[in-house]
Amino acid sequence: MIKVAVLDDYQNVFKEFVDIEKYNNKYSFKIFTNPFQNEDEAILELENFDAIFAMRERTKISKSLISGLKNLKYIMTSGMRNKAIDLEEAKKRNIIVCGTEINSNPTAEITWALILGLMRNVKQEVDNMFQGYWQTTIGLELKGKILGIIGLGKIGSQVAKIGKAFGMQVVAWSENLDLSNANKLGVLPISKDELFKQSDIISLHVVLGDRYNNLISEKEFKQMKKSSFLINTSRGPVINEKDLVKALEDDVIAGAGLDVYDIEPLPQDHKLRFLPNALLLPHLGYVTEENYSIFFSQMMENLDACIKGTPKKQL
Repeated sequence: MIKVAVLDDYQNVFKEFVDIEKYNNKYSFKIFTNPFQNEDEAILELENFDAIFAMRERTKISKSLISGLKNLKYIMTSGMRNKAIDLEEAKKRNIIVCGTEINSNPTAEITWALILGLMRNVKQEVDNMFQGYWQTTIGLELKGKILGIIGLGKIGSQVAKIGKAFGMQVVAWSENLDLSNANKLGVLPISKDELFKQSDIISLHVVLGDRYNNLISEKEFKQMKKSSFLINTSRGPVINEKDLVKALEDDVIAGAGLDVYDIEPLPQDHKLRFLPNALLLPHLGYVTEENYSIFFSQMMENLDACIKGTPKKQL
């Protein structure tokens, strides 16, 4: 019997997408609905498992964690990219790592939920409706505003198209901006500094790595318009979180819409939770029925293929 650990199933939905009984003669599953407090706890809980199902980057599968799991043979992750897995160490240990397909459109869609929520004060007005009030804020229109996109890849391009549909002027910057794609989308390539100075809304869509870690800090906040909004559905560390909190507290910018954070789940006492100009979501970008169906079904298919000696979608 192969022991499978399903990590970070916060909503306890794995069993809704996988018929566990169907695999009773082959696999033994244990579902972890809460994150581990530390690596020592993770090693203790996972030391007897043959396979790990990892949901995105919720748990860091480091060199030391892998070294502590002597029985581990397979890691199945959602998506085809997971910065939380030490692939080099996994390869040294002959651990097979496989990924899945992922729909990118849900992240673009949630980006616009945050943008519209901030521009039209949706959080305040929804709260006010439950308290018996009526029309307490005045919103802003998107048409004619400048949307600055950092990272014009698969998701950034979808966000750009919707911005154009709203009648916005869309500008973009990244270190490896595809100029032909920008031209096709009707997006104006500009410098990083000009993007921060000109944009009414800045939306981040870059892959976390050394070049984009701490990309936005005090300097960039000071460049931004006092009336501007910052949206992050990419990865938390792209923004210096401490500087972001200060910029929001001091009204250096008008507000921020966030779906990602340095630490996830976001601690209950985190300052961001108490700022009126921060619209927060609990990393819902990829969390849809369609994506979960893809993730869990392909994890099972990949594990079956590994057992048969014919791995699919290897990282």
